[in-house]
Amino acid sequence: MDYRESIQRASGTIRAVLCLIGFTAVISQIVLMRELIVVFSGNEISLGLMLASWLLWTALGSSVFGRVAAGIGNPRRLVSSLEVLIAIVFPSTVVAVRASKGMFQSLPGELLGPGAMFLISLSVLSVFCVLSGWLFAAGSRLFAGEMDTSTAEATGAVYLMEAIGSGAGGIAASLLLIRYFTSLEIALFVALLNLLAASAILVPPSAHRNAIIAGLVGLFVFLIFPNSFRLEAISLAKLWQGFRLVATRNSVYGSLAVVETEGSRTVFENGLVIFNVPDPAAAEEGVHYALLEHPFPKTVLLIGGGVNGSLAQALQHPSVQRVDYVELDPTIIDLTRVCFPNEWTPIAADPRVHVYNADGRLFLKSTEVQYDVIILNLPDPQTAQLNRFYTLEFFRESAQRLAPAGILAFRLTAAENYISPELAEFLRCMNKTLRSVFPYVVTIPGDTVHFFAAKQRGILVADAQGLLARMRSRRIQTSYVREYYIPFRMMPDRMADLESQIRPQPSTAVNHDFAPIAYYYDVALWSARFGGAYRRFFRAIAQVTFVSLATGVIILLGAFSAISWWLSANKQRTSAGFCVVAMGSTLIGLEMLLLLGFQAIYGYVYHQLAILIAAFMAGMAFGSWRGMMRKHREVRTLALLQIFAALSPLLLCVLFVAIALFHSRLGLFLASQIVFPILALCCGLLGGYQFPLASRVFFAGSDQKASNPGTLYALDLTGACVGAVLFSVYLLPVFGFLKTAVLLAVVNLAPAALASVSASGTAAPE
Repeated sequence: MDYRESIQRASGTIRAVLCLIGFTAVISQIVLMRELIVVFSGNEISLGLMLASWLLWTALGSSVFGRVAAGIGNPRRLVSSLEVLIAIVFPSTVVAVRASKGMFQSLPGELLGPGAMFLISLSVLSVFCVLSGWLFAAGSRLFAGEMDTSTAEATGAVYLMEAIGSGAGGIAASLLLIRYFTSLEIALFVALLNLLAASAILVPPSAHRNAIIAGLVGLFVFLIFPNSFRLEAISLAKLWQGFRLVATRNSVYGSLAVVETEGSRTVFENGLVIFNVPDPAAAEEGVHYALLEHPFPKTVLLIGGGVNGSLAQALQHPSVQRVDYVELDPTIIDLTRVCFPNEWTPIAADPRVHVYNADGRLFLKSTEVQYDVIILNLPDPQTAQLNRFYTLEFFRESAQRLAPAGILAFRLTAAENYISPELAEFLRCMNKTLRSVFPYVVTIPGDTVHFFAAKQRGILVADAQGLLARMRSRRIQTSYVREYYIPFRMMPDRMADLESQIRPQPSTAVNHDFAPIAYYYDVALWSARFGGAYRRFFRAIAQVTFVSLATGVIILLGAFSAISWWLSANKQRTSAGFCVVAMGSTLIGLEMLLLLGFQAIYGYVYHQLAILIAAFMAGMAFGSWRGMMRKHREVRTLALLQIFAALSPLLLCVLFVAIALFHSRLGLFLASQIVFPILALCCGLLGGYQFPLASRVFFAGSDQKASNPGTLYALDLTGACVGAVLFSVYLLPVFGFLKTAVLLAVVNLAPAALASVSASGTAAPE
């Protein structure tokens, strides 16, 4: 019996239960990652730690606990039991994540360090992920027993159905669930599906089973779901311990919360402070220095940070005729209308203000307006998403939209008196990147360093008296940006000292869309707050040259291949396992390259990213289906697939550069709607096609009853686990897209060579 026949013969219940494995895993991953990113204050380094913990525990569940599945006489009972446990553990994990912050946080609002992040991720995700990995192995054993197929065929078939369920879960979560439901409601809904699956698979079709299913649905609909808000309120109070929680909103871009303490309200997005109300100092500094640097500003573009009072401050300048305010997340505006009506309503009614809910870079590309002042009022490049607004490419796009006498302004967190070596390196990078586009740059020191850039000589003012003269002529009423503070900020010796410390050096890197080094510098700055060990670690890995790293990887993989060849009793089995590990790492790398490449070009446009994820999973499902049909020369095909895997990241980088050169709206639209989904489909197809082939080789000649069906799946996840950490924390931020793609190519050539040699040494199984 081949794969296609066995899947077609499987009952609808079996197929649905196996698809539910992937459906549950993807939705729970999205929900729990969103919850953890709030606990970790939006720090993107945590994504690598979270994903690594997820993959590590799932791999252990699939391999170690998968051995239990091989010895269970009644796999239906095991699968049903695991479904019930997952239904209990998923909602409990959401509550545990929210309560975890208080265990490591001594003061409300205190940031968590890398060590605390790792421990929280490792502990709260452990039980659910082990069960999820175990369920894959148990599902494979169930399929093998029901269809009387080999372990290889069962593992490939379950991998296919899991991929189908994962694609459906990604679409459901992205387009529906996280838009309209809380995390606990989503967890309870998934729990209900798993309980229904457990009932369907354990109880034979009968009126009795129908009664059980009806009872479960009634219990959730009429009792559990209506009362879930109480548990939601209790768990959120744990998350925001020390604050009074005013309001929360779920948005497609993240989790929003408004908290109150000591008479002021703070808005958090994904645990990261985006603004405070009232905060007149930040509102004034956000716009007045920039507008005073221009002799007669008429048109202003404000990207982010307008709802804390900055818009009202900008409108004080009498020459201003138009302010275009771009805010990516419309939920922020909605929340502002509800929680800060007195501050927002008068501004929204001003005819000079035009509010756009769009990505700032996409807006800049599409608008035809020439601006006198462009103000970037966003946080530091703490994430890869924010880094896009501090790159050479963004500065060039800004220069194209500035009037001849226009200026670009932004500010970065610094220090009033002492600039550490890490901070100086970060500011030098920003300074060099900005000066690569604009010939005239002025900086103002302080606890935030203000950068102003112009294309023409004589526009920018570098002395306090010039700004004060403009301020008096415009009759600006301020409390902080005033005649007694501006001269202090712009003392000649302070200006000269800052200029000397952030003057670019020959070794200073330029920040690019596809080489986001500033993001790495900001991560290093963040880690330095938690001790010298973290500072030394990040400095050490940044000093490793690409040539040294690539040479080390080649030597390590070459030695591993040689040792495996001489010691392995089953060389084809070893080569298949090696290929799966490399492909797991490559797939996570390709997925990250696709998502970050799309983000660098288009910004975080939610619908397109949902399409990319769905296309990737669809490619895995289709590739797995086609791989099941192939019966001959599997090992040689594995070698060929690894060569394709080596070429794929290099091809992606070339295509990204080509797409970034598009300027027409039609070209950008076609690339986002057609080219990127096709690329995602092809990347997923590569991994999906490989797994059933590798499964057939890996399990060939083994005891089908005693072999662990989760072993190969665990190898796949292990490769993805290692790749998730390296790509997110190290390779992409430090070396950029192209060099990371080269390393990916190197990683895939070693298993390709081993598979090719093992194929030539022994006839491939028919």
